[in-house]
This record gives sequence, structure tokens and C-alpha cells, in this order.
Amino acid sequence: MASYDLSRRLVAEALGTAMLVSTVVGSGIMATSLTADVGLALLGNTLATGAILAVLITVLGPISGAHFNPAVSLIFAMSGSLQKRDLGFYVLVQFAGGVAGTICAHLMFNLPLLELSSKVRTGGAQWFSEGIATFGLVAVILAGIRFEQKAVPWLVGLYITAAYWFTASTSFANPAVAFARSLTDTFSGIRPIDLPGFWLTEIAGAVAALLLFNWLLQPAETSSILSSEAKL
Repeated sequence: MASYDLSRRLVAEALGTAMLVSTVVGSGIMATSLTADVGLALLGNTLATGAILAVLITVLGPISGAHFNPAVSLIFAMSGSLQKRDLGFYVLVQFAGGVAGTICAHLMFNLPLLELSSKVRTGGAQWFSEGIATFGLVAVILAGIRFEQKAVPWLVGLYITAAYWFTASTSFANPAVAFARSLTDTFSGIRPIDLPGFWLTEIAGAVAALLLFNWLLQPAETSSILSSEAKL
């Protein structure tokens, strides 16, 4: 696999996160403009999100690893496959890309560039759901890299498609995407005041998955499931 310099990797991360958020927000707006059925709207939002994840990870993964998610970048930095000095830059462009994605979605649907969300997403069930959602996402990524690396784009897309429906929070599983969704007062939004609970449980779920799967997936003679060369 070709090696890409930091500037190209950061552009790939920003672009991928922007396109992901634009899809999440835009498909939610489109869905609610076409139907008053919340379940049907969620289905449209789900399918678009799962599909774009498979596409983005496939085409941008060889450049940056296709994290698009500070929680994922954190576990890669902790495991040694992302240099720790690069972690802050990855997180910064992921947040910036997410905001850009919300702006793009709003522009496409003739809405104000940014609006603070009023959609309530809080409470123990929601927070626990985010921990479970992010735990599962990281578990899928780590196990996918270990056993079937070429399938990771589809594994992640399918997992998120499922997690939209089996979690009470609809599986944000991503601190940068959650922040970007706090800036849209549409179907996919979340109140800014609700973000800390989501962020804490997302990070906790990601770290818990790394700790468990670092042990679970390795033969006794191997110390880590991620070598320094491993990328999505």
C-alpha cells in the first residue's frame, strides 16, 4: 500500500467526515420532506448512511485509514497504528469536516447555514446506547482488520445500518458527527447540551472494545492486534 503524507491524510479525513455528515443530515431532511412516517424516515436515513460509509471507507481508506471518527482515531493511536503526534490533527479535521458537512446539507435544502438543534437526546438509556454502539463499531473494525481486512468497508456500513435500529440513540458512535449534528435543527439533530453524555460514553465504549479485543483476537505469542502497518 502506498504511503501518504500527513497533509493528504488530513484532507481525506476532512473530506470523508464532511461527506458522511452531509449524507446523515441531508438524507434526514429529504426523508422527512417525503413522509410523515418516522419509521420510514429513519429507514431512509439508515440506508443512506450505511451505503455512504461503505463507499467512503473503500475509496479513502487507502489514504488516511478512513477513520472519520475521533473515537476510532483514538484507539488507533493507543494501539500504535496512528502516530500519537498525528492524533490531534486527525480529530481537528474530523470536527471541521463534520461542520462543513452540515453546512453543505443545509445549503442543498435551502436552510440556514447552521442552526442549533432542539432535539432532546439525553438520559441513561441514550448514553448506554452510545457506549454499546461505539463498542460494537470498534469491535467490528478491529476484528475485520484481523480476519478480513478487505471486507471492513462493508462490515462497518452494515454494522451502522443495524445499529441505527437496535440502539435507543440511533447509533451516533462518533463524537465529531455528534457535534456536527448539534448544528442542525432537523431530523438527525441533537441538542448541544446533550453532547457531553454522548462523547463520554462513546470514548468509553471505544476504549473498552480496544482492551477486550486486543486480548480476544490474538494468539498467545502476539501482543497487539494492530501492527504499525495496519490500516483500514
